[in-house]
Amino acid sequence: MPAIPGVRSPHDRVGGLAHFGRMIDKIRAQARAPLGPDYEPFLGDGFDGRTCRFLRISYHELRDHVVSHPNDSDEQLLEWAFERGRRPDDEEISNFSEFVRKFGWNDDGSDRLKWRKETSGLAGRDDVQTMFQYIDADEERS
Repeated sequence: MPAIPGVRSPHDRVGGLAHFGRMIDKIRAQARAPLGPDYEPFLGDGFDGRTCRFLRISYHELRDHVVSHPNDSDEQLLEWAFERGRRPDDEEISNFSEFVRKFGWNDDGSDRLKWRKETSGLAGRDDVQTMFQYIDADEERS
C-alpha cells in the first residue's frame, strides 16, 4: 500500500529514538483524516505501544498532547514525553532503537513478519528481513 503522505519511515529517528517520529506523524495524520482499516486498529499498539512503554508514557496521553499542540516540533514532543515518563540515557535509546530496527529478524517477530509478507504480496522479497524493512516495502519506500 502507498505510504500515507507525511508519515515517515520507522527508521527515521528523533533524538536518536527510532519510530517516535513515525508515531507522531500517524497521530497527526489521523487527526486530519481517518487512516483507514490498515492503520487504525494498530494505533497505540505494535511499535507505538513498545515505544510508549519504553518511555513509560500513555499512548492516549501522547496522542492527546500531540493533537492539542499541533505546532510543537518533534523534539519538543519528545521532551514532553521524557518529562511525562522517563528520560532514558543515550545507551538505552541506542539499544532500544537497534532492537526495534532489527525486530522480525530471527526472533519472536519472525513468524509475524513471514505472515505479513505473504498476505501483502511481498513473500518474494528476500531483502525484507525485519518489520521496519517490511513497513518501508509495504508503503512503497523500497
